[in-house]
Amino acid sequence: MIKYKGKRIRASDKSLVYYTALAGFSFVFLLVLLPFHLSSLITMDWQTITIESFTNQLHRAYFWASVITALFVCSFSVYLYYQYQFDKVKQLQHRQKLARMILQNGWYEKSEIQTEGFFKDLPQSKTKETISYFPKMYYYMKNGLIHIHVEITLSKYQDQLLQLEKKLETGLYCELVDKILKDSYVEYVLLYDTIANRIGINDVVAENGQLKLMKSLYWDYDSLPHMLIAGGTGGGKTYYILTIIEALLHTNANLYILDPKNSDLADLATIMPDVYYKKEEMLACINRFYDEMIARSESMKLHPHYKTGENYAYLDLPANFLIFDEYVAFMDMLGRDSAEVINKLKQIVMLGRQAGFFLILACQRPDAKYLGDGIRDQFNFRVALGRMSELGYGMMFGSDTQKQFFLKPIKGRGYVDTGTSVISEFYTPLVPKGYDFLKQIGKLTNKTQADPVAYEVKATGSD
Repeated sequence: MIKYKGKRIRASDKSLVYYTALAGFSFVFLLVLLPFHLSSLITMDWQTITIESFTNQLHRAYFWASVITALFVCSFSVYLYYQYQFDKVKQLQHRQKLARMILQNGWYEKSEIQTEGFFKDLPQSKTKETISYFPKMYYYMKNGLIHIHVEITLSKYQDQLLQLEKKLETGLYCELVDKILKDSYVEYVLLYDTIANRIGINDVVAENGQLKLMKSLYWDYDSLPHMLIAGGTGGGKTYYILTIIEALLHTNANLYILDPKNSDLADLATIMPDVYYKKEEMLACINRFYDEMIARSESMKLHPHYKTGENYAYLDLPANFLIFDEYVAFMDMLGRDSAEVINKLKQIVMLGRQAGFFLILACQRPDAKYLGDGIRDQFNFRVALGRMSELGYGMMFGSDTQKQFFLKPIKGRGYVDTGTSVISEFYTPLVPKGYDFLKQIGKLTNKTQADPVAYEVKATGSD
């Protein structure tokens, strides 16, 4: 019933940074200055003090030495605070910006009150403006996420307060990751300093049906299955897919990899099974993947520990991933024969979650021609990497999206929708320069095949 919403944003916060800095600076200044003059203050007769005696204090050498020392300590304290408490400084700036946003947009009510003069018996004509209504807005930061709660009271400013996404993202330089509408208030959750949440390739871990891709971002493939990846040349798409493959190989998952252009992913055929780049072999792989999904769905119901509503993980069965690079290019290659493949993929997308069969499709642009009939909507996790046109973003996230997309010259940067219909900035796991994917994936493959128990699990995973 009682939930901490954060610190209240008030109209007086419009100069919060200035007043906080002034108060802190004054406190430290007096704290340093006091020991130098403590004895003089104790012995001074405050009843007989004169301006001349106070002026004499100013002409003493140690007085100015103490002032210079205090100023130096204050300046050094400000430097240390800014270096080691930078997040707190940003929080003050954020609260100040939120207060100014409300004031400058006029989202408050003001009234005029009559002021009292020196002679209270005489009528006064002077009036003073005061704020009679200021929206209740609360702010706090935790674990790199900014939480902003805004009370909804059916006021005339309700529509503006319910559509703060663009202002918050651009004004606070953060990325919206969630928007929760609850009784009497709306909560905006934003990712602060997104690039600082980027992780290295060694931190990408797949466990309990989740794949960690950033410090606070996961692909929960057990509940939000299937991933759609879009991005042009040089956007980091290939490294991202290889990173996912390496992470999944640390589990008992079965991987099937298709590369119709016989490019980087096709090189994996030399070190691991089920990697195809020829048309006939790819078609056969898709059919086999579909048939194994149907077979597992039927066999799961006959399992002695089967329980309605539970998925493959409940029965300790391995997950299966069909990783399909350059999907649209392959469909163009098939021509009229693409209809049968689309139908199989549609069935996998619709039925694969419970059986543990997941699709990862990658393409330069997700054309509706080969992702129609609601197939694209079933890809709950969508990533757009590198430079894309407005049309491309519309195809990826929906033409009605209100997100403003910005281009930053950082490889592996893009945008993601984790299944919440909230689009946020995304950075792929960082790959060290000179990292050899073939070598690392080869080691994982050899280790799996060398372990009889693990190899048996992987071999029987198709049911």
